[in-house]
This record gives sequence, structure tokens and C-alpha cells, in this order.
Amino acid sequence: MNSALRFDVSPYASFMQETKIDLGNGIQLHVEMGGKEDDPAILLIMGLGAQLLFWPDFFCKLLIDRGFRVIRFDNRDIGLSTKISPTHKPRIRLQQMGRFALGLKNQGAPYNLYDMANDVALLIDQLGLKQPHLIGASMGGMIAQIVAAQYPDKVGKLAILFSSNNQSMLPPPFPKQLSCLLAKPKSRDANTIINHSLKVFQAIGSPGYINQIDTLQTSRKLYQRSYYPTGILQQFLAILCTGSLLHLNKKISTATLVVHGSRDRLLPPSHGKAIAKAISGAKFELIEGMGHDLPPHFIPKLSSLFADHFQS
Repeated sequence: MNSALRFDVSPYASFMQETKIDLGNGIQLHVEMGGKEDDPAILLIMGLGAQLLFWPDFFCKLLIDRGFRVIRFDNRDIGLSTKISPTHKPRIRLQQMGRFALGLKNQGAPYNLYDMANDVALLIDQLGLKQPHLIGASMGGMIAQIVAAQYPDKVGKLAILFSSNNQSMLPPPFPKQLSCLLAKPKSRDANTIINHSLKVFQAIGSPGYINQIDTLQTSRKLYQRSYYPTGILQQFLAILCTGSLLHLNKKISTATLVVHGSRDRLLPPSHGKAIAKAISGAKFELIEGMGHDLPPHFIPKLSSLFADHFQS
């Protein structure tokens, strides 16, 4: 670990410390970490528009208790990390969605997932990590696939959670989930934005496992910590402008576990199965009843699956 770094106690979890990491490419990432310095590291990569707090404290603590040093961070353009000012108003076009469905790249984003994967590689270097294991969720799983393919010497084992390789002709998100994700809050006041977030959580989450009060409190905490809708839009464009990762899956040689929820309506399970099929020797695990989220009910099972995979 880089001994020159200065840490403060996280305001969200007493067992985590936080700091800012300058990557040297114009980007600073806000990072939290917990666990013993000598324990093997797990780097958690979150998805579209999702701050580091989307990795629940409970999940991080269970992995720490299993003997890991756990690191979560805000991707560029989200949370407390560097925001990318757009040169023109970012827009998602129907043509881009069509090309993306065919596994094709698009133009018109200030950065793509390869740039975000480079952020992760630089973060590993700046923290002085020795081949950390990666867990990537949703868009973070796409980034993790690129890191494992392009920087194999920097990565231990790989785990992918409710993600996709965006190969052509995979089933699209269900209409309700996609429209909810793309919809804008009706106004800019805090309560409207927080209630909008609650609707998104309810639409994409695990049916029957969403605690409305907890979810509302989480939405409020995330809004108070950082609200930057332009970043969410630019991250969406980054996905659309990256295209299929199928050619990279063939290059991944590290032991890989792919986990997906049976009730995921944003990225249906066939997306996860496509990754597992494309990566040599990858294992696939379907979690019955889980959607596109990490509710407390599934966290003991998930943390155990990942810890067993990394320790095997």
C-alpha cells in the first residue's frame, strides 16, 4: 500500500477509511477501504450512476471478516470523484441504441469504458496493490472484463455481478425497467429527486426484498452526498460507445465467477450466461429471486460465493 496516502475515517462506516487518489490522468477518484493491510485485496467496481455506497457496508464487512482488504470507490463522473464537464449537451439517440443492440460501437461520448478501465488500472498502481481480485457490478462488471483482458498482470481473480458483455442480439431490458432508468425527475427539488430514485430502486430491485424505508433513507443519503445527473448520462453514453466485449472475453485467462439474479429485469440472466460462456472455464451462478440490486437478504450468500471463489 502506498505509505504516502493520508486517510480519514469514512463518515458512513467506522471500519472503512477514505481518501482521494490522483491517477495522474486528470482524474481523482474518491476511495474507501477497510481490512488489514496485509490481507489480499478485493477491488469493488460499481455500475451506472452508482456511488461507492451502493456496495453495502454489510457486504464489505462480511468480506473483511473473511480475511480480505476491501476497496470501494466512486467512478469518474459520480459521487465525490472528478466530474467531466461536457463540451456539448450529452444526448442519447435512438440510432445509438440500435447499433448497441447489434454489438456495435457508437460515437459521441466524452469517454468510454476503456477509459474507465484505465482509471481502475491506474488506481491499482497508485494504491500499490498486488493483483487484487475484482468484483464488478453491472457497468462495473463490463469495466472489470476490460481490466482483466487488457491488464492481466494487475488482476488476481475475477467476479462479475449482474452484468453483460453487450454482444449482439442479447435480450433488451424490460420496458418498465429501461424507461424508469432513462426517465428524468419531474423537478429539481430534493424530495422529487429522492422519490424518483426510490422508483428506480423499486423497478430494478429484487421483488419482495425491497424495504421502502431503508431504500428511501439510502436515496436521501446518496442525494446529499452527490447529485450530478450529467455524469449518469455520460456514463450511459460510455457504455453505448464501447460496444461488444465478446472479443475481450476470449483473452481473459484468470479464474472467473459470474453471478446473476433470476429476477433481473434490467439485464436479464442471459446476459450473465453470455459472459460465462465466452470466458474459458468461467463458472455461472444464478441467484433465485434476486433482481438488479444487493438487498440484505442475499448479501450473506453473495459474500460467501465471492470469498470462496477468491480463496479456492
